[in-house]
Amino acid sequence: MFKATSAFTFTVLFFYVSSVWGSCVIDDREREVCSNSPVTRIAALSPGATELAFAAGAGSKVVTVVSFSDYPPAAQEIESVGSPSRLDLERLLALKPDLILAWGTGNPSEQISTLLRLGMRVFYVEPHSFSSIAQDIRDIAQLAGTEASGDVAASAFLKGISDLKTQYSQKPKIRTFYQVWDEPLMTMNGQHYINQVVELCGGINVFSKSPRLIPRLNKEAVLIENPEVIVAGGMGERNAHWLEGWRAFPELMATKQDNLFFVPPSLLQRPTPRLLEGAKILCEKLDLARSRRG
Repeated sequence: MFKATSAFTFTVLFFYVSSVWGSCVIDDREREVCSNSPVTRIAALSPGATELAFAAGAGSKVVTVVSFSDYPPAAQEIESVGSPSRLDLERLLALKPDLILAWGTGNPSEQISTLLRLGMRVFYVEPHSFSSIAQDIRDIAQLAGTEASGDVAASAFLKGISDLKTQYSQKPKIRTFYQVWDEPLMTMNGQHYINQVVELCGGINVFSKSPRLIPRLNKEAVLIENPEVIVAGGMGERNAHWLEGWRAFPELMATKQDNLFFVPPSLLQRPTPRLLEGAKILCEKLDLARSRRG
């Protein structure tokens, strides 16, 4: 009798908890995204979104990714539904995701609009600050029911950032140009999270006041700003050769002092916990540049 009563009580409690479970979060476009139960099938439509899902403890729930989703290594074994800029919607829908992590400025807006019209649950992932990176981890974890893992990852990331700030932010300022792309020449303004990394390391982004988030430039604009440091990024790990082009301008302070540095873009240009690794490298490079001052 006792066992029967206990089993009945457990069943009632299970269905009660299941019925009242519900979660709502706000994505990076200020949209409310809700779920009545933990999501189980996640589509990550950018390499950064894939990393965030794994950081949130929801890697086992990711059923599809896009090209260049190379971290963590387990992500390379997950089926791809195309490139971030060209999605195979038919294949994506066939995988029946119950949460889509969309890249607002990287995925085609018309394709994401189609998914929304079809009633798919879409969470826009596009953090522009250290705090919003941590919040995205926590939000994805909340939707996936992996809050404990997400909180650990988010807290560790923010502590690492705080430690770097303590170590570097008060060092002598150094004027820095971060090269996002080569042709066309591109950088980022003061609203971008990479600008926060530059400032964290005691650098000054020479194009921080540009009105566009990712401004296009010509080399003359860089020559006028005359940065003391040039850092190359890009989309792959083989873009260090971009720096050689700046050696054609010996009048540049960065060239004179040999302050032409490469930081692996996957560590700086993806707003994920690995940004901390990229920040450490950048801070060390800027410190090296300081040591070369006359």
